[in-house]
Amino acid sequence: MIALIPHDVTGPDATTAAAHHAATMSPTPFVVLSAILFTIGAVGVLTRRNAIVVFMCVELMLNASNLALVTFSRANGNLEGQVAAFFVMVVAAAEVVVGLAIIMTIFRTRRSASVDDASLLKY
Repeated sequence: MIALIPHDVTGPDATTAAAHHAATMSPTPFVVLSAILFTIGAVGVLTRRNAIVVFMCVELMLNASNLALVTFSRANGNLEGQVAAFFVMVVAAAEVVVGLAIIMTIFRTRRSASVDDASLLKY
């Protein structure tokens, strides 16, 4: 972190140099991290049978999309991606409440949190 500001720049120019370096940072590492997190979440949703683990993987996918939205918003210099990420967080919070209520109902009736048991609720 010391290498962010050149050693010969002091005073008000130091903050300008640090701000310029932060503004020119490449969004590529953040997009790659977002893609990795989304892939982990997608694999978890497709391969796991426990409803709580699937639920956590969906949340991981939502957080990965938030990271991508904020990264592109920062790269473009506007707030639209950050506003969209905020609304994704609001929807995710509502999803947590409804999803956990459904999982708890399934667990109380079936004594299992397996996704396969959820299909038995229609009978």
